[in-house]
Amino acid sequence: MPKRLDELTIVEARSLALAAQGFDQPRTKSKSSTSDVVALFTKLGVVQIDSVNVLVRSQELPLFSRLGNHDRNAISKATELRKIFEYWGHEAAHLPVEIQPLFRWKMNAARTGRLKHWGLTSFYVENKAFVKRILKHVEVNGSTSARELSTRTTKKSSWWDWDKSKTALEYLFLTGQLMSRGRGTDFARIYDTPERVLPKKVLDAPTPTEHDARKQLLVRSAIAQGVATIGDLADYYRQKPAAVKQLITELVEEGGLRAVAVDGWQEKAFVHRSAKLPKKLYATALLSPFDSLVWCRPRNERLFDFHYRIEIYTPKEKRKFGYYVLPFMMNGQMVGRVDLKADRENSKLLVHSVHTEKGIKRSAINDALTAELRLMAGWLGLR
Repeated sequence: MPKRLDELTIVEARSLALAAQGFDQPRTKSKSSTSDVVALFTKLGVVQIDSVNVLVRSQELPLFSRLGNHDRNAISKATELRKIFEYWGHEAAHLPVEIQPLFRWKMNAARTGRLKHWGLTSFYVENKAFVKRILKHVEVNGSTSARELSTRTTKKSSWWDWDKSKTALEYLFLTGQLMSRGRGTDFARIYDTPERVLPKKVLDAPTPTEHDARKQLLVRSAIAQGVATIGDLADYYRQKPAAVKQLITELVEEGGLRAVAVDGWQEKAFVHRSAKLPKKLYATALLSPFDSLVWCRPRNERLFDFHYRIEIYTPKEKRKFGYYVLPFMMNGQMVGRVDLKADRENSKLLVHSVHTEKGIKRSAINDALTAELRLMAGWLGLR
């Protein structure tokens, strides 16, 4: 009989989390296909997007961590096949297309002003006619980028220095009136109408109430995390703990979730009713700083005893570990941090530094780390 999950050791909690995050399956020996990538998106439920490209754009790394070598164009292919879509699911993120209806309440809340976004809500209030003209242009003329509609007359000063057209397009994206049908070679969104982006069965799917959609997102969060506190469940799809506490109570009463105690955790945790401990794990990998396994910092410390902060925005002289530092996990334990860069001009994967965690000898991780680095270099096409 499988163990009833009422009380968990930290090792068991970690095993549940790793299995839920896709580390319960070995990497394929041949190059993974687009269908493998789509299946992983379905399992994870959300993959965060980040534009920093010093190594590789972050949304590709969770796929590498779990699948190893795979088609670098798999994300764009999955988007073209209408298997995944882009929205504010955690931060900017790729999500399985079938859960698009679960975010319509959020889109409607933004559209009606119940959910306010800095810069976008006020822009719409002050520029309603302009925003409607931009929407009409896309409806009539088809997909477009912000650059094609640019109203800029001066040089762009920073990443967030948006002109009026870009701001209008982002407002329409936030409110679900436009979607992204992919990214251009410059990584900029290509905007189009939902009717031309979503499969008909998703477009025609009924819209759940906000109450039901939030509950379904919590269930998916529980499945994707294995074991989670209220804060963990809320954070996965960027809900607020105060907004979901009652919903979690309902899910427990209905039998969808079960409360559990985790050794060493101060807070009550929850597992999905179908949760079970994995028979085996394949948990050795380099992880993106934005990987869903490690993006929640307090959870890292509870689950892995791993204190991790991104230092991209830290001045160079104040960085402790480096600019683009990937956690290195070996056999389900966080054992090191590796600062990496892809030197594309010279076809090299540069390892700026390796730091081991307290109590871990460098010699104990060298072989596994070297194997991961060689696999990564091959995947990135670096000699």
